[in-house]
Amino acid sequence: MNLVIKKILVAIRRHIHYVSWTSVVSLVAAHMLLTWVCLFAAKETELLAINQFIYYYIVTTSTVGYGDLSPSSDWGKLFVALVQIPIGLALFGVVLGKVGQSITGLIKASMTGDKDYSGQSEHILIFGYHPSRTRKMINYILADNKRLERRILLAVDEQMTHPFSDNPHVDFVRLSSFTDVDELKRVAIDGADKVIVDGNDDDHTFTTALKISRLVHSSCHISAYFLDESKSEMLREHCKNVESTSSKSVEILVRSMQDPGSSRIQEELLSTLHGDTQFSLEVGDIKQNVKFEVLFFHFKKQFDATILGVAHNRIGEGLDLNPPLEMEIKQGDILHYMSVERVLSDEVDWQSMQ
Repeated sequence: MNLVIKKILVAIRRHIHYVSWTSVVSLVAAHMLLTWVCLFAAKETELLAINQFIYYYIVTTSTVGYGDLSPSSDWGKLFVALVQIPIGLALFGVVLGKVGQSITGLIKASMTGDKDYSGQSEHILIFGYHPSRTRKMINYILADNKRLERRILLAVDEQMTHPFSDNPHVDFVRLSSFTDVDELKRVAIDGADKVIVDGNDDDHTFTTALKISRLVHSSCHISAYFLDESKSEMLREHCKNVESTSSKSVEILVRSMQDPGSSRIQEELLSTLHGDTQFSLEVGDIKQNVKFEVLFFHFKKQFDATILGVAHNRIGEGLDLNPPLEMEIKQGDILHYMSVERVLSDEVDWQSMQ
C-alpha cells in the first residue's frame, strides 16, 4: 500500500514539474470563472460582487471556511460540494507544488552557480576562486565601512558549489568559460563597476583580463593579479583600463631585512580590517590648480589623513610619491592617502582650497 502511495506521489510531482505556470494560472482562472457563472446561475447574489467573490473563492476553495460567506440555495451548495471544492483542492495542490518547486529551483541555482545575473549593475565581479585568498579579498572589501553598497559576484569556471553561501553580500555563478561572450552576459559584464581577475594561473588571468577589457563599461576599473611580472607588463601595454599587479613578496622580504618593521607597514596600509589604510580619491570640482601643500594640510586637519602621492589617472600613471609642496594639483588627479577610514568626495570642501 505504501509503495502504491509513493508511486502516486512521484507521478504527481513529475506532472507538476512539467506543467507550466501559464497552464496553472489558466486553469485557476477557468475554475474561478466556472464558479462565478454557476453561482450566478444559482442566483447566489451575495457572492457575485468581485471583492466578495475573490475572498469567498480563496477561503472556500482552500477549505479554510470561515463561514461568513457561503451559498444559500440548494443548487449553490451542491455545486460547491461536488465541483468547486474537489477541483479547487486539486488546483490548490498544484499551485503549492509549483511555488515550492520554484523556490527550490532558485535556491539550487544560487548554490550551484546556474543563476542568471544579467540584470545586475554597479556590482563587483571577482573572476577565479582560491580558498584562502578569495576569502581575504571579500573580507577586505566588506571591511571598508564607507564603501558603496555594491553586490559582490564571484564567478568560477570549475565544478563547485557556492563557497560563501553564509555571506548575504556575495552571489555566485559558474561559467563554462571566462572568455565566452554569451557566458559573460550572465554576470552582466557591461554593468560591472569593479572587476578583480585572479585566475588559476597567469595565462588564465591574462586571457580573461584581455577579453573583458573590451566588454566592460568605460568607467569600470579592472584589477588583475599575476605571479610573473612580464605578464603584468604585457597586459599594461595592451589594456589601458586594467591595473595589473604581481607578487611583491621578494621586495617586501628584502625591505623587512634592511628596515625592520617594513612588512608590518605594508600590512597596515593594505588591510581595511584595522588601523590606517591606503585609499584613493579623485580631485573634485576645482576651478583652478591647487598647490599640493594646500591639499596636504587640509586633509590632515579635516580628516587626519596623510596624502602619500598623486597620480594622473585611476590606474596610477604618472604616480608621484611624496610630491613637493609646490606641485600643482588639478581637477581629475587621483590622491592616494592614508587614513583610518575612506574620505568621500562630497565630504571635501574643494572650493575652500581655491
